[in-house]
Amino acid sequence: MSTLPQPHLQWRMPRAQLHGKTPAVLRFADGQRASAKLHVVSLTGGLLSVSQSVVQGSQVKVMFLTEGGTVLGAAEMLRPITDAMQPFRFVGLAAADQRRLKTLIWEQSSENKSEQDWIEKLRAASAQRQQPRPWRLKAAGALGLLTIGLATAAYLLHFGLLK
Repeated sequence: MSTLPQPHLQWRMPRAQLHGKTPAVLRFADGQRASAKLHVVSLTGGLLSVSQSVVQGSQVKVMFLTEGGTVLGAAEMLRPITDAMQPFRFVGLAAADQRRLKTLIWEQSSENKSEQDWIEKLRAASAQRQQPRPWRLKAAGALGLLTIGLATAAYLLHFGLLK
């Protein structure tokens, strides 16, 4: 198992909001199992919807399925928020499971969506910039004629031909 990011970091770990769409299984040290729904997950832990709260400090294995495959990690159950909602923190996660989890978080995170929106806006602006702008040619021609006209008038005024 590889080391996990330290929870005392000053910035918040990116997380995926799953809204209870992802089923999860908790496996206890004595072999018993409990089903849950995963609401939020990050590389450091997550939030589960459970049928009944698990004792704080319990060491469990949390398993859930992503599009990239199964994620299985050792976790410690934290103090329940409500009777049905309980957070956990990962205490061990294999490198392959970390990669699958990072992929899930990247695909689901709001940072990714806002970055994708920004990229689309940039592409649209770039496409508009590539289109020819006929008004630029007309403006350049008009500015050139104006410059020639002013230079001619100055020349004629200088030699006294225009009074």
